[in-house]
Amino acid sequence: MEPPTHRPLRVLIVEDDPGNALLMKKLLVRLGGMSVDVTEDGDLVVALSERGELDAIVMDVSLVRTYVGGEPVDGLELTRRVLRPGAGSRRPGVLLATAHAMHGDPTRFLAESGADGYVSKPILDGPRFVDEVRRVALAGRGA
Repeated sequence: MEPPTHRPLRVLIVEDDPGNALLMKKLLVRLGGMSVDVTEDGDLVVALSERGELDAIVMDVSLVRTYVGGEPVDGLELTRRVLRPGAGSRRPGVLLATAHAMHGDPTRFLAESGADGYVSKPILDGPRFVDEVRRVALAGRGA
């Protein structure tokens, strides 16, 4: 009898800053052994989510070049669309990320979007970031 195979977590980084995206991807691949893609294409994010192909999404709050169906969306709106009821049989966990948070913003962002967690950018603690992505991936599976 063969031992069970465990596939790496599938993570999508939705980020419009190439430097931030590269750092996050390197941390998740090297420290977390995750399978990671990067995009700022909102239609692709929704499609992958609806097909149940993602375990987690790291979502930039302040997207400036992202559209769904031709309509501009920020990370909060894109998160709402990914998590809306009926959006897919198995929803991904969503971790919001932003560099422009004021006191109280994380709580408001989570409440407005329905996301599972929040991190500040730049990412200064790689292992903690990886752990948080794992946590939200499990939160998404349990939804």
